[in-house]
Amino acid sequence: LDRGRVGQEHGAALALDAIAKGNPESGKTKAAQVCAACHGPEGNKPSAPENPVLAGQHPDYLAKALKDYKTGKRNNPIMKGFATSLSNQDIENLAAWFASQKSNLHFQR
Repeated sequence: LDRGRVGQEHGAALALDAIAKGNPESGKTKAAQVCAACHGPEGNKPSAPENPVLAGQHPDYLAKALKDYKTGKRNNPIMKGFATSLSNQDIENLAAWFASQKSNLHFQR
């Protein structure tokens, strides 16, 4: 039994489950309207150093961050303004889109 391989497969399955909550294509459309100016269309080319790379992040992290901006748990007036207009489905779709994009944040296989 190769525990490393089993762990990798389990991690990949969890990531796919999380992405399955949202529709990446719908997220792509919404990202073009709401996110691209600051984070880039695929979330991997921020327009300023203070804007994070979203591409390749875990979808559950992205969804929680957007929900926290929306509710005020995270304090950023610009992000709150954008997040307030998003439905829960929009948030899941955006999380699925950005999570499915390639990023230089970590090693890509």
